Amino acid sequence: MPEKRSNASTSSMEGDSQDLHLQSKLRTIRMADASGAGAGLLALLTGMAVMGAAGDVLRVYEETHLPSEFWLPLWPEEMNSAPTIALVVAGAVVALANVVGLAFHHVGALRAQTSLHQILTFLTPLLGFIASLAAISVYYAADASDAHDTVLSWTCRWRDVPMSQAPHWGPLCAQSRAALYLAVMLVPLEAAALALAGVRARVVRYTERYLDARKTPVLN
Repeated sequence: MPEKRSNASTSSMEGDSQDLHLQSKLRTIRMADASGAGAGLLALLTGMAVMGAAGDVLRVYEETHLPSEFWLPLWPEEMNSAPTIALVVAGAVVALANVVGLAFHHVGALRAQTSLHQILTFLTPLLGFIASLAAISVYYAADASDAHDTVLSWTCRWRDVPMSQAPHWGPLCAQSRAALYLAVMLVPLEAAALALAGVRARVVRYTERYLDARKTPVLN
């Protein structure tokens, strides 16, 4: 298994300080590992924040919307809650994917499964990128349509109206915006994590070939 061989070779060559080229490649791999783990942790926290903020807004909506037969409904009858649901789902996908990815990065027994670890290095940010991009697309598609209000558009329209009990329009508007902006932030973050995974994979392959070449005798 290539990555396992590379890890073992890297450990055995760490003491060869004369090979500056090899040491440079090993430092690049370590930096890519650390940066990828940092991006994964930040994505995990951001995904949890998106899920929590959007989920709380959705909870308040479900608890306070009234059927159409009531004279004073707090929410419009044709409310489009799909963008808020999409943000909850995206946050959950990002959080779960990065929990798994960080577990395989930090837990030795899981990291030893090199093939799966290498796949997850790419799969984790890819899932986060797709989920966050899909949630944003759902929101902007709904926002472009004037047919129905979204939770965000409705709460922000009435954010200056004081409420003594739920729903409190101002805080709900702020939470909805925060969830959307954090989901937007996830797109470049997960894209950067994908780029780091690509850099690491390329340097690992190069280092493997370099180590194999050192062990191969030169034929005269």
